[in-house]
Amino acid sequence: MSRESEAEPAATAGHAPLPGALPEELRAELVAFRRDLHMHPELGNQEFRTTAAIKARLEKAGLRPRVLSGGTGLLCDIGDVDPVTGSVMALRADIDALPIPDTKSDCAYRSTVPDRAHACGHDVHTTVVLGAALVLAELYRDGLLQRPVRLIFQPAEEVLPGGAADAIANGALDGVGRIIAVHCDPRVDAGRIGLRVGPITSACDRLEISLEGPGGHTARPHLTTDLVTAAARVVTDVPALVGRRVDTRAGLAVTWGRIDCGHAPNVIPQHAELSGTVRCLDIEAWRLAPDMVVAAIDEVANLHRAKSEINYVRGVPPVVNDAEVVDLLGSAMTARRGADSVEGTEQSLGGEDFSWYLEHVPGAMARLGVRPPGERTVRDLHQGDFDADESAIRVGVELFTAAVLLDARTRPA
Repeated sequence: MSRESEAEPAATAGHAPLPGALPEELRAELVAFRRDLHMHPELGNQEFRTTAAIKARLEKAGLRPRVLSGGTGLLCDIGDVDPVTGSVMALRADIDALPIPDTKSDCAYRSTVPDRAHACGHDVHTTVVLGAALVLAELYRDGLLQRPVRLIFQPAEEVLPGGAADAIANGALDGVGRIIAVHCDPRVDAGRIGLRVGPITSACDRLEISLEGPGGHTARPHLTTDLVTAAARVVTDVPALVGRRVDTRAGLAVTWGRIDCGHAPNVIPQHAELSGTVRCLDIEAWRLAPDMVVAAIDEVANLHRAKSEINYVRGVPPVVNDAEVVDLLGSAMTARRGADSVEGTEQSLGGEDFSWYLEHVPGAMARLGVRPPGERTVRDLHQGDFDADESAIRVGVELFTAAVLLDARTRPA
């Protein structure tokens, strides 16, 4: 799906128009690259083909990418990096796909891998950072890049607690002073971005529970642990209890996605399993969430004489956008496409492991519009029919290149 809109780079206050517009021949190459990724999606920590494709193209451009120690994902610098000064601007892309089928029946580049799809737009994110890398590498050769740039192609964003921690352990943030990223948003028209200061995503943890009881006959529930009722009460009562133990403005929510209990209508089972997510809009409430949620589960389970085993898997905190970096992204987009190409956006309940980078350095994530202008049917994220207007690739590339150039103009080295 592609619909290009033209926009001439605008002059920023006191400066000539920014270089780094995307050449037409490179635009066509990037669309083809994105479609190839879309046809060959790979799950977290299995992105070997994707990593090889990115590496080959960066090397063709004269760059020296370094594959992460896990064998997928890579880092690449443009310019000379001083690991101490914090002068580097980092551009981050996530490269993994989702374990769901691609259901786009009329798409020539739909997934060729059963039950795998780039249904979250990571193929677009990857292509945007790759395109920015190729443009910035050319500017560097021409002496027009005043500040070094690091490219982070990160694996396993969809795998809690996320591949960002592995990238950081591999030196992704060494020398980095700021980091930026985009995420596809099917509610925003292509050609536009959404920005927000402060939290833009939610914290997201995973919750897995096993309940045990002696089992028995449904004719005599009073002689045993009525495990089905116990599981049902955990499902209904725990979210309510947690909701009364934290400020409601924190948006702490326990939501169940799976319950498995019993096999016969007249047999009280001995084992039940539940799993779900814990999401939170406020980072301080998120830090307290494990103790509160576990205590609520234990209370309900004990009340019904069920033994509980709880696996609380820490996920990711909220992405908290830095005000100065949000302003930089807004200025960059305005320089490229005018002030009306920037809009505000709400905080999402979705989780994103970009947040782990922001625990170390300031940065921001922008919502990249991927909805064809005029279309009102929303192909939501994490759905098999999701697709993106490919004109968003050009927008993302030019947003990133402008942000890098403006950052060098405005931030002391």
